[in-house]
Amino acid sequence: MSENRWDALVVGAGAGGLCAAARLSNHGYRTLVVERLDRVGGRASTDEIDGFRINSGAVVIELGGITEQTFTEVDAKFEVRPADPPILYRINGRDVDVTSGGWGLLISQLTRHGAQLLTGIGAARADGGLPDRELSTADWVRRYTKHDAVQGIFRNMCGSIFAVGSEELPARVFLTYFTRKSAFKRFGFCPEGTIGMWKALAEVVERNGGQVWLDTEAERLTVEDGRVTGARIRRGGESLDVACDFAVSDIGPSATLDLVGPEHFPSDYIGTVLQGDLPCGMISVNFASREPLISAPGLLSFARTRRLCYVANFTATCPEMAPEGWHLYVGTGVPKPSIGDFDADAETALVLQDLREEIPDFEQARILSIAVTRDGWPPQRAVAGYDLPHDTPIPNLWNVGDAVKEYANGGTTACAETAKIVVDEIRRRHPVTSTPD
Repeated sequence: MSENRWDALVVGAGAGGLCAAARLSNHGYRTLVVERLDRVGGRASTDEIDGFRINSGAVVIELGGITEQTFTEVDAKFEVRPADPPILYRINGRDVDVTSGGWGLLISQLTRHGAQLLTGIGAARADGGLPDRELSTADWVRRYTKHDAVQGIFRNMCGSIFAVGSEELPARVFLTYFTRKSAFKRFGFCPEGTIGMWKALAEVVERNGGQVWLDTEAERLTVEDGRVTGARIRRGGESLDVACDFAVSDIGPSATLDLVGPEHFPSDYIGTVLQGDLPCGMISVNFASREPLISAPGLLSFARTRRLCYVANFTATCPEMAPEGWHLYVGTGVPKPSIGDFDADAETALVLQDLREEIPDFEQARILSIAVTRDGWPPQRAVAGYDLPHDTPIPNLWNVGDAVKEYANGGTTACAETAKIVVDEIRRRHPVTSTPD
């Protein structure tokens, strides 16, 4: 077969795109991935600064969930070192592990008047106990307590898990995640940086006869008789056409709409996409020190901060991520508002102020970079609870990624989940006609 003729075309080598591509190639589909950047991973990749491996997006990888299942099924290297305990909460000057005690231990550490809040969480576990969709997480907590530390913990949980503030995240999403799913998950870090995960999936695609083209931009998806037939791409300074039986997009529904052209979609779908285009914002401060600054081996979250949600300690489990003798961290905060426009300089200053107050000797640390992710390059393309459908009116075109995630999910886990759902649909509609050697 010509290199310009493929079963599957995947646009974007982010977490969702590569999970989908690895699954497709593993099932025998000849798969091409095109990525405009010079590396895999998209918004969950890794840069190198003076020998430090700096994650540009996703920090942790969940253990025991759909991501690990994907790697097992496609026989990809899954190198994630668990942090134990995965997260500590700084409450009244103490770093508390609530892994075994759960909600009861966490809330009892915050306030002696937490019985009502625990009752509310218990009610949410029951059928019909979830609040209305319009109620925010912050407003739901206020129903039970005005305690500032309790509000702070819930705010920072929303930021850590969903990359959005508690004022913007529906309480129904938060409570679904913590009552219908595993509340306190296990996770770890990849010693290569998060990019190591996606390199392993790219290797699967190529091992199965597919290809991953970096520095290659999809300029247009071609549509004939209501179906995607291929794409015009730009590679090595030249434009060329590739043909495919179906396409999967990992660039978000809004960008996919532009890639195809709105003339190929009904007006109600266009309206749905534009209405659901709700990227959020996040601020990350990557810093390093010669002496350890925190004892938490994974994440350290906080009860009383202005914007800072957590600090991740990479080198406690993955010393390879920094030059010898250095400790590597990232402090991440969610701005206000976390959706729409915000003053990046002012919000960054608040994150830095929190770091100075919460992390002893932070002033002696070396700041490696400060990243403000927002707008077209956000931490999540859609606020959880307002996600778009993964299928499109074009029957052989699908979206994957964190704009089309399942209800009450987030991060790379959600991307892996959408990839499985979409690939399962593709296998039903487009059964493979040949198998790889």
